Amino acid sequence: MVDSRNWDWETGEKRVSLDSWKKKYQWVEEPYASPDGETVAAIVNVDEGEFTVCVNGDVWGETVFDKIWHLRFSPDGRLTALVSEMGEWTMAVDGAAWENKFGYIWEPRFSIDGTAIAAPVQQDMRYAMVLNGEPWEQTYANMTYFAMSPDGRHTAGAVQVEDVDSGEIHKFQKGSFTAALDGQPWDMRFVNVWNLALSPDGAHLAAEVRLNLYDYTIAVDGVPWESRYATVWEPVFNPVTGTVVAPVREKGMWRLTEDGKTLWDRRFVQIWHQMFSPDGSRLAAIVAPKYGRWTVAVDGEPWPSTFTQLVTDATFSPDGQRIAALAKDDETFRVVVDGSPWSDAWDMAWKPVFSPDGKDVAAKVEKKGQYTYTVNNRVWSGSCDAAWEPVFSPDGTQLMLRTIEAGNYVRRVVPVSIITG
Repeated sequence: MVDSRNWDWETGEKRVSLDSWKKKYQWVEEPYASPDGETVAAIVNVDEGEFTVCVNGDVWGETVFDKIWHLRFSPDGRLTALVSEMGEWTMAVDGAAWENKFGYIWEPRFSIDGTAIAAPVQQDMRYAMVLNGEPWEQTYANMTYFAMSPDGRHTAGAVQVEDVDSGEIHKFQKGSFTAALDGQPWDMRFVNVWNLALSPDGAHLAAEVRLNLYDYTIAVDGVPWESRYATVWEPVFNPVTGTVVAPVREKGMWRLTEDGKTLWDRRFVQIWHQMFSPDGSRLAAIVAPKYGRWTVAVDGEPWPSTFTQLVTDATFSPDGQRIAALAKDDETFRVVVDGSPWSDAWDMAWKPVFSPDGKDVAAKVEKKGQYTYTVNNRVWSGSCDAAWEPVFSPDGTQLMLRTIEAGNYVRRVVPVSIITG
């Protein structure tokens, strides 16, 4: 995790004018704020076919690129982007491009602490993963799903290892896909391989697999579970025991399994997005107890409140004792904490954030094109044109709000009590 203790948590405001950038450059794309709020950056066009990044009003290094996209800050505050030079693509970090270049690169992933960056790449119609600028030695004819270990030391992908022409149905049914860990493929072949999960230490890999036209299961380190199912969803590793948990469908209903054995006896119309508490002692998932009604189940027990459209972005508090999520009922969103929906409804809401001690919950919300924040079911008095997720101080008493107001980027630190009362 990123240590925010050295960030500036003094109450007050810092501003950067964004309107002045529009006068200086041909055009300015969407701005992004750093995790500590000290930096705001945007891709800018300086001339025809020439792009760079403006960082707090200054140009990003001396190099200009043919094209830049997917500008993002890593968790440790480095500024990254996918860049094109002379028709070749790579990753640039704080203005410096990786030495290796590719035909294409997309969907970068970051380790939890931000020190490692990985992405899928294509070169000469062959696919691989690249980690901190170094691609796998072995490449593949196709790669669909991919993953990175939480510690950033390992990467994986669902890869095609057998060439199959569009008309060679027998080859497809025999199996032409597998999973590769750090570029090394499993021995077993499957009809399809989907969502992947890496254990916290990166030593083990699990994936959804299709064994034939009708049977699905989970494979771990290339070995399928003995049980077969009508279908399965994405597996996750228990962060403590290393077991693998996945939703499976049997006889028209879904249940949770652990290493191929029943974990939750209760069955649901749908169950997915399962997640462990940080200490691995509790397990929650988004479920549909009946058709058209959604909620969260914790250790197999669903919340009493259900919602019509969806439940998403569920998250545990750091101590694992509480859960917050977003729910959409009809056309509006609500923040739901421990099964109780907050009173205000919004056109849009974003993933709730817990304070370090788990006592407070904050979320970015939007209504009629204006953004604000809600904390413990109380709404901040301000509003803005754009906003980023709120950030609690390490002691939980302060809240950092990063917003765009009247053409200015504003970094604001306020006491939590100002909002909660």
